[in-house]
Amino acid sequence: MGPLATLDFMHKVLAATPARRDQDHLPLLVSSIPQIPDRTAAFLGEGESPLPALVASGRRLADAGARLLVMPCNTAHLWFEPLRAAVGLPMLHLVDAALDEARRLTPPDAPIGLLATRATLESGLYVARAGTGVRWELPDAHALAAWVMPGIQAVKAGELDRGRQLLGRAAHALAQRGARTLVLGCTEIPLVLDAGTAGLPVIDATAALARATVAWALAQRRLAA
Repeated sequence: MGPLATLDFMHKVLAATPARRDQDHLPLLVSSIPQIPDRTAAFLGEGESPLPALVASGRRLADAGARLLVMPCNTAHLWFEPLRAAVGLPMLHLVDAALDEARRLTPPDAPIGLLATRATLESGLYVARAGTGVRWELPDAHALAAWVMPGIQAVKAGELDRGRQLLGRAAHALAQRGARTLVLGCTEIPLVLDAGTAGLPVIDATAALARATVAWALAQRRLAA
């Protein structure tokens, strides 16, 4: 839903695609609608549901010929199932893609840190989907209010240096509490954080979704060959 995060996703799809010429790249249909209602506000009961706008956007893409739907927004996946049912296209789940990479990159039994919006954290979107075999380190109430949410909002406002400073503090706090890897569970966060600024290895959910998208598309090409 964030336009800068959408551009970041497109760039990561391009980077993940094995291509030697223009024609090797994936055809993309993009619906970038920043006016979709705020997902965290909706989850907290403080704003309207984004589902009607998500469905309208998905149907517009389906009508244009899309064969797969992906959403480079973590919190929007709280409406994943009703959206998929309404649009009728195959969808890749961003959280599943990120969790697959987190499991591969994190030592057994080591805690995984998670930076995400308040709605993503409080809903258990990652924690519940991962199941009981994953140990998590999550931001406490102070870190969420003082660093994480203001950092995400700073990125959305184009204040990238401020966002990097705030989110970096939240990341270092999780590392000090024992996190061995860090899931960047909001698509604004990878725009300003990487392993160097976070202080520990990161799992970029946007990049994970991009790689899963490319893998799906290449598999479809092989089936059609």
